[in-house]
Amino acid sequence: MSNAAAISSRKLARACADFLWREDATLQSLGLERLSIEVGQAAVAMIVLPSMVNGLGITHGGAIFTLADSVFALACNTYNERTISAHCSISFLRPTRLGDRLVAVATEVVRSGRSGIYDVRVTSEHSIVAEFRAHSRVVGGALLPVNRDSSRVGE
Repeated sequence: MSNAAAISSRKLARACADFLWREDATLQSLGLERLSIEVGQAAVAMIVLPSMVNGLGITHGGAIFTLADSVFALACNTYNERTISAHCSISFLRPTRLGDRLVAVATEVVRSGRSGIYDVRVTSEHSIVAEFRAHSRVVGGALLPVNRDSSRVGE
């Protein structure tokens, strides 16, 4: 890939993430902090809020799953193709608590045709909290309009 194409791909990936960030109420409700977006990759952080703590005083697994699923959504939609999860699994490795800062990093493992596989690692203070694997499926259509004459996003 040429340097110009890489820059264009990076710009498209970030524009797709901007769109999802703006339109996805779940992303907004979690108070996520976007750390980075690259083609097929994303990283976000989340502070564990009181509403995310279960009756045992630790972070609810559903909150961690939602964090991992959200960063996966950002990563798998960086190609400007509407993409959803087909299957996800998570392994919880250690508990976290109120006020902890969780960082989730999604990395594309493979993308072939309409299918993809992504791994998400969730950490807290450099300790692995959870490992999440997701299978994506392109369902058709673009997230953003692309002007075919100029190949510029959003025009």
